[in-house]
Amino acid sequence: MKKVLFFVLSAFLFFTGCSRTPKLTFMVGGAPNEVQYWKQVIADFETKTGIKVTLLEQSGKTEQRLQSIQVALRGSQPDPDIMLLDVGWIGQIASAGWLESLGEYGIDPTPFFGGIITLADTFDGKFIALPVYVDGGLLYYRSDLLAKYGYANPPATWQELVDMGLKIQDGERKAGNTNFVGFLWQGDKYEGLICDALEYFASAGGNFLDQTGAPIINSEANIKALQFMVDLIHTYKVSPESVYTEMNEEGVREYFQAGNAMFERNWPYAWGLHSKDDSPVKGKVGIAPLPGFEAGKGASTLGGWHIAVSKYSDMKKEAAEFVKYVTSFEVQKALSMELGWNPGRMDVYKDAEVIAKNPNLPILREVFINAVPRPSLPYYTAISDVLQAQINEALSGKISPKAALDSAQEKVIMIIKEYGNK
Repeated sequence: MKKVLFFVLSAFLFFTGCSRTPKLTFMVGGAPNEVQYWKQVIADFETKTGIKVTLLEQSGKTEQRLQSIQVALRGSQPDPDIMLLDVGWIGQIASAGWLESLGEYGIDPTPFFGGIITLADTFDGKFIALPVYVDGGLLYYRSDLLAKYGYANPPATWQELVDMGLKIQDGERKAGNTNFVGFLWQGDKYEGLICDALEYFASAGGNFLDQTGAPIINSEANIKALQFMVDLIHTYKVSPESVYTEMNEEGVREYFQAGNAMFERNWPYAWGLHSKDDSPVKGKVGIAPLPGFEAGKGASTLGGWHIAVSKYSDMKKEAAEFVKYVTSFEVQKALSMELGWNPGRMDVYKDAEVIAKNPNLPILREVFINAVPRPSLPYYTAISDVLQAQINEALSGKISPKAALDSAQEKVIMIIKEYGNK
């Protein structure tokens, strides 16, 4: 009797297991409103395709999101099938062989920013991710103060920014706002500093690595740029010392939004917060591309989140259908309209409804076309840690820009030798 019962139970579990509808798994995190909207996207996809999707919700913290993805992929787990990746992670994850090539599933990358596809989403000649939304560094400015002090346009060069910032800083302090500063940016010792530094370096004609992958950290262009960053704080005094001690994205955003700064370097997300009804600067803010050392030579660090399929997915064809759906014109437009995201597709930037909702999109489109990515390397985190420490040390005035970048160059060369120049 026990054997019979065991056989019946086993058969029941086998057949019910086989009859279950397989489900895709999509791993994603973010703010609560973003996760909630992803649930709506999934529901619409299921209705249209009949393919079931389970949302695997991640922490809102980017470091924990990366860790949870790495744990699953390192263990060759079939879930998640699909995931959102920060642009800075793609090279690291692709180099481990964990991402599926998307081209063989009929996914067309041509509607997207070509430079982003080439520089961030391509590995070993195959594109392995697509941008769901794009970020890039921007210059925010007080449009009311620009007019008040007789300026017609925001600065096109860094020197113009210094001149404008000092004049307006002096005027506003004399008018009673002793907390007012000319220019705020991210200088604390964290990844945001590297994004800012890359913009200064690139606008001077420099970078972290050359086209062959060799480090050029202590190049003359980079030394010039870092000296300027130091001078913003210690010579011109248009930026406060708190830039290198505590300023991250939110610190900068909150200080500017309180009405205490003329210029702010930040990501596109700050626009929505500056424009809220309870914002002291609502209706008084403009955005522009970041200046350069020469007019028209500014640079913006590429940010954003990209969708990819796991190499270990057991539902790769269905996963590709979900990628196609999320990156379709209709969904990209909806994400822009509902969440204020900057689409990965270039054609959405020409949609009249989207532009009416976010008039800054044409400016953003031009910024993203020329956005500069951070190095796409499996050991990028180690390089970033070195750069953060050395650049922040220079900003504090404890070491010269040349000494800081010479030291960083030596340490990065050692990192590349240890991990292999791949």
